[in-house]
Amino acid sequence: MNVLPSSDLLTVENVLVPSSMIANAHEFGGVPVSDCVIGDLVIRDGHAVALQPCAGQAQISGLVMPRLTECHVHLDKCHTISRMDRVGGDLSAAIEAQYRDRVLWTEDDLRQRAERGLKELMSSGCGIVRSHLDWSPEPGSDTHPLAWHVLRDLAKDFEDRVLLQVAPLIDTTELTDAARADAIGQEIANGSGVLGVFVLDQSDRHAAISAAVRVAEKYGLALDFHVDEGLHDGLDGLEIIADTLIETRFQGPVLCGHACSLINLAGESLQALLDKIARAGLTIASLPTSNLYLQGRDTGTPDRRGITRIGELSAAGVPVVVGTDNVRDAFCPLGRHDPRKSLELAALTAHLDPPFGDLLPMITTNAQRALGLSATTVDGAAVQDLLIFDAASTSDWLTRTTEPKPLANVLTGDLA
Repeated sequence: MNVLPSSDLLTVENVLVPSSMIANAHEFGGVPVSDCVIGDLVIRDGHAVALQPCAGQAQISGLVMPRLTECHVHLDKCHTISRMDRVGGDLSAAIEAQYRDRVLWTEDDLRQRAERGLKELMSSGCGIVRSHLDWSPEPGSDTHPLAWHVLRDLAKDFEDRVLLQVAPLIDTTELTDAARADAIGQEIANGSGVLGVFVLDQSDRHAAISAAVRVAEKYGLALDFHVDEGLHDGLDGLEIIADTLIETRFQGPVLCGHACSLINLAGESLQALLDKIARAGLTIASLPTSNLYLQGRDTGTPDRRGITRIGELSAAGVPVVVGTDNVRDAFCPLGRHDPRKSLELAALTAHLDPPFGDLLPMITTNAQRALGLSATTVDGAAVQDLLIFDAASTSDWLTRTTEPKPLANVLTGDLA
């Protein structure tokens, strides 16, 4: 890889940039190659400003991307499966097994596992991460969960390398008491967190969703719902959320993860709900690993998938993002902290066809917007926000596991 200096700029020769990662293609330049453009990347004043024609016919140096965004993980639970005996089953079984494990959740245990997970995400290329944590206290305690304090400390300790958003995952029963809901909202706001709510088939889900929106509006919080994480009939949390947001005109970012039960709908009923979701301004997070593992467990090999309707949502104008969710815990005993692998799995299981460059916003620009942040594209990006991957196409990029290099290190010659 050659880095060519001049009096006022630097040039990285012969790189690919996915077209979906460029905001203004006409001004940025580059020669189209499938779903990318190729050229010599021009860096001026620490920012990527253009792709100019390649100076030679050298081999492709790599594929340049913004840092990735992980929209949905559980760093409080990760890497616990090895200490669980014969764990398996559906969502309720996973919840029970993970709760039993919490007797082992000391500050050191949580810190070690969460830091390991965060470093894995950073190694995969993540610059932004949102982690959920169970809000219920540890068994035998009535204080805030220890993970709330540990993850906030972790976010502060790594703030110069990654933005870690912490989202307590709160059950509906915690929000139906107005004073309790207000106290939780104030605590989350004081900790710069995100208000997360678990919505399944609870009888108080209408009231809890309304309370969550009120609290989020009062304290300026983003909302993140685990919603309709099942394939049984009667799950209507997503529609309640959409109705509530339309009625209240809530303007904050709202991310809804799972939405597995959308797969039960078809025809006019599906289209009506999709239209409502679009009007409400929701973003849907598909979480293929845990949903494939937990959903459709009746007898024998499952013949139903837990994947939400990615294609139909996108066609209706609803932004869809992809998250890694659980890694090596009771909800998903395998996996790795790498958004590329999650996106690859989503492509395979939801039949998302090439060109794969069209999918990249699911773990970059769209994911940033879903978390309430401004989107970073390659054109105009600061060098420290860009990575170079060893890949010669978006398909190659999606299937690789090699660790990317910060573009800043390439420019300085520090490739260690």
